Amino acid sequence: MSEVTFPRLVSRGCGIDVHQKVVVATIDGEGLTKETREFETFTSSLTEMRHWLEVNGITHVAMESTGVFWVPVFTILEKSIPNVWIVNARHIKYVPGHKTDRKDSGWICKLLLAGLLKPSFIPPLEQRNLRELTRRRRQLVQEISSEKNRMMRLLEQCNIKLKSVMSHMDGKVATQLLDKLCSGEEVTMEYINSVYHGRLNATPEELYKACQGKIDNDNLFLMYVIKAHIYEMEKLVAQLSERISAKLSPQRAILDMLKAVPGLDLRTSENLVAEIGFDMSKFPSAKHLGSWAGLCPGNNESAGKRKSGRITHGNKQVKAVMTEAAWASTRTKNTFYSERYHRIAARRGKKRALIAVAYSMLTTVYNILANNVTYKELGAEFVTLLIEKKRKKYLTTELTKLGYEVQIVKKQPPLKTEGCST
Repeated sequence: MSEVTFPRLVSRGCGIDVHQKVVVATIDGEGLTKETREFETFTSSLTEMRHWLEVNGITHVAMESTGVFWVPVFTILEKSIPNVWIVNARHIKYVPGHKTDRKDSGWICKLLLAGLLKPSFIPPLEQRNLRELTRRRRQLVQEISSEKNRMMRLLEQCNIKLKSVMSHMDGKVATQLLDKLCSGEEVTMEYINSVYHGRLNATPEELYKACQGKIDNDNLFLMYVIKAHIYEMEKLVAQLSERISAKLSPQRAILDMLKAVPGLDLRTSENLVAEIGFDMSKFPSAKHLGSWAGLCPGNNESAGKRKSGRITHGNKQVKAVMTEAAWASTRTKNTFYSERYHRIAARRGKKRALIAVAYSMLTTVYNILANNVTYKELGAEFVTLLIEKKRKKYLTTELTKLGYEVQIVKKQPPLKTEGCST
C-alpha cells in the first residue's frame, strides 16, 4: 500500500509524543531528512532536545495534551520555538493496530506540516500561575464545605438537631453554639439567651432542645479534629486570596466592572479572569469563547437532519465558575438573567435553563472585556419585549408567504370617559 502524502503548509515542524519518562520527537520539512529521537523528561534532556530543534531551524512544534506531562516540555520550548502547539488528542488519533511511540510522533509531525492541526488556547505563564492559585483556592473551599458536612453528620449521630431548626450553620449564633458543643461544655438556656437574636426563625426553647444530645469523648475528639482542619484551611484560603488580589491589583478597575454583572462577585470574577484572561483577541467572538468553555451545544447533523447536540466538554473550570454564577443570578430580583432562567426552566427544565443563563453571562463578560464597557441591566421586562419582537417577525413572515402585505400598528388603549352625575 502506497503511503498517503499531504501538501505541506508548514516549512519545518516537529511532532512530539509525550510520556511521563520519555518524549519521542520527529522532525521533517524543507531541507531536512526525517529523523526521530527519544529524550528523557529531565530538564537537561529537554534542554538538549530544544537545542536540537533550534539547530534544525524548527518553527512549529505540536504535541498532545497528555495530562500534565506536556507542561514542562511546553515551558522549556515556548521561549525558543516561535509556535508551540498543544493539540487535542482526539484530533490526532493514529490508525488502530499500528500504534507505537515513534509512529505517533511521525503522524503528529505529518499532520502539523500539512496544516491539519488546530492549536489549543494556552495562556501566558503569568496567567497559568494565576490559574494554579485560583484553582487551589477553589479546591480548599470545596474541602471546607465537605468538612462542615462531616461535622453535621457527626452531630446528627449524637442527636444534636441544630440543622433541623436553623436554616444554615454558618451564621453567628450557629457558630457560637457549635464552639460550645465542641469544647465539651453544656449548652444552657442562659447561654442561648445571651447569643440569641430576633432574626432567627427558631425560638430559644427550640435551640435548647436541639442541643440536648449524647456526645462521648471520641465524638468530641473528632469534632475537634474537624474544626481544627477547617480553621487551617480557612487560613490558607485567606493567604491565597491575598496573593491573588495582589497579582490582580493592576486590573482592579476591570474586576469592578465585572462585579456589576448579577451573580458575579469579586472571587468569582477572579476565578473567571484567571481562566480566560483579560485579552479577548484570542477568541474571534463571544460564540467562540462559549464553545471553548463548553457552554453551547455542538453540531450533530447527518443526512440533513439535526440530531441532539449536547454541550461539549470544554473548559471544566470555566463551566463550573459560570454555572455557580448563573445560580446566583437566578436569585436576583427583576433582572434579565433571573427572568430568562425562569422562562426557560418552565419549558426545558432547570439544568438547560442554567446552562443558557451561564452562556448569556459569559457573552456579557466577553463584551465587557473586549470593548471595555460597563454592564447595563436590561431588566426583566426586556425578555418579554424580546419574545414579542420575535413573535411579530415570525407572524409577519408567515402572512407574507401567504401573499398578504402586513403593516403592524399598535392598538391604542380606549379612552376613559368620566361619568356624569345626574
